[in-house]
Amino acid sequence: MGSSPTGFTMETRYIGSLGERIAEKCLRDKGYQILDRNYCFRLPGSPQKGEIDIVAKKADIISFVEVKTLRLTSFVWGKAFSPEVKVNFGKQRKLIKTAESWLMTKKIPLNSKWQIDVISVMIKGRKARISHFENAIAYA
Repeated sequence: MGSSPTGFTMETRYIGSLGERIAEKCLRDKGYQILDRNYCFRLPGSPQKGEIDIVAKKADIISFVEVKTLRLTSFVWGKAFSPEVKVNFGKQRKLIKTAESWLMTKKIPLNSKWQIDVISVMIKGRKARISHFENAIAYA
């Protein structure tokens, strides 16, 4: 499969989308209500955009969920790094700004209860290993 100008292949997009669907099901099974998917926001003063994969709510807390998915081949299962390590400091800052934008767009006060979660999905064949890191990113 060929690469797109952004460097993503069709398979990469498919795996990412599959991971998001698995994460959404995981959240629903835990009692979360899904409020939004793939919310995009252009960061001020930057050509980059921020994206929140899933916005969900449980009780009175809104969770902005970043989903990281990795497809594993048989020889790397157990030796691979965990996908959540890709949520570096720059990505964290972008997630916070995008979450604040979503809240303002929906006219929800920034001092409402909200958090940023990370869901790691590792796929091997027809099996998935899912880890949900609640309130994974601190913001001030």
